[in-house]
Amino acid sequence: MKALIVEDERPAQEALIRLLKRDFPDLEIAGVTETVSDTLAWLRTPGNQPDLIFMDVELTDGHCFEILQQEDIRAKVIMTTAYDKYAIKAFEAGSIDYLLKPIDETALQRAVNRCRAGLENSDILKLLQHVQSLAHERKTEGSPYRKRFIIHVGKNIIPVSTEDIAYFYVEGKDRYLTRKDGRIFYFDQQMEAVLEELDPHVFFRVSRSYIVSIHAITGFERIFGSRLKLLLSPPLKADIIVARSRVREFKDWIS
Repeated sequence: MKALIVEDERPAQEALIRLLKRDFPDLEIAGVTETVSDTLAWLRTPGNQPDLIFMDVELTDGHCFEILQQEDIRAKVIMTTAYDKYAIKAFEAGSIDYLLKPIDETALQRAVNRCRAGLENSDILKLLQHVQSLAHERKTEGSPYRKRFIIHVGKNIIPVSTEDIAYFYVEGKDRYLTRKDGRIFYFDQQMEAVLEELDPHVFFRVSRSYIVSIHAITGFERIFGSRLKLLLSPPLKADIIVARSRVREFKDWIS
């Protein structure tokens, strides 16, 4: 059996590959792609015919559902994501199974064995109940919000606690996070996806380019046009401006 892994986060790629090699040594990883466009190009390359596709829902340039809409895929699809909200849409799109990240080894074994058994149809009700139950268990174990980010710096892997993050920002096409101690790290997750994982009482999206922690704000001043300029620690070279349309929401949040 040949498998294609569609996943834009390297740690998630590596974790899935490690589990597959350990539990299914005879399964061949035929390819790994990270975007909608790269996946479509891979699938359209002669000779690339996977039996199974592990497909992350949220990719750098869109959602995996775009791949299913643009390409006639005959391989069995197992969708993977950190969120349970896509479950119904995933099964409607023909997914055989739906795995919540971090991927549980038992759930992965179940999903792959379903594909190997040649099951074409899912018992959607049972799978939805399982996904919802697992999501509930994870939330009741503690805070549902992300506790840390795993950052790759060369050959090193650095865990950055969410409590230590001052802000996230976009510069050109690149995305960065800054710790309270001023150290800056590149990261490859979309800002929209990051925001969904953060505690909204602690982090506020000032604009498309900036998400700030309440603990990094040392003050703010009113500027022309009834806007607000934030004062941050550690400071940023660029001015962080709260648009007039968001000033009320910002004040409600910070108070």
